[in-house]
Amino acid sequence: MEAICWLKGLRLTIPVLKDTQLENYRLDFATYSSRWKGASATIVPQSDAHVWGAIWEIDMKNLPDLDRQEGVDRNIYFPLEVNVVNPEGESIQCRVYQQTISPSFIHNIKDLPSERKPSPIYLKTIQLGGVESKLPEDYVKFLNTIPDNGYSGQIDIQLDLAENTV
Repeated sequence: MEAICWLKGLRLTIPVLKDTQLENYRLDFATYSSRWKGASATIVPQSDAHVWGAIWEIDMKNLPDLDRQEGVDRNIYFPLEVNVVNPEGESIQCRVYQQTISPSFIHNIKDLPSERKPSPIYLKTIQLGGVESKLPEDYVKFLNTIPDNGYSGQIDIQLDLAENTV
């Protein structure tokens, strides 16, 4: 295992290693995802902000697959090498993904414009990922304040999230 990736609470099948904080970035939503039927998450540089996430370890041979999953080949996201800090204060270099389109600043995540709201199932995936990754309670509460777009139709994934609750 050589690569360490930091993701914003998304549920994957790779074991969680640690919860960490990315300083001077905020969580936001931008590009519409036809798979998720709503805006997808991104990180955006912002002084005095932070995003909590989990470190996931993957084998370097799987890095092209992760890049493809994140849409790097379609110019949706681009990878960045950043330093994150774990609860013990250790700085760890990780790979993160940021959307190529940077959304405009909003003062409160509750005020997301309708075109930037995630679908309920995508948002629930992020919220459950935060709980499962044991992110700080205050941050999980913050995730629970994010409004969704109300979409209730079919989505193009195969995750059983219907019976999980946040």
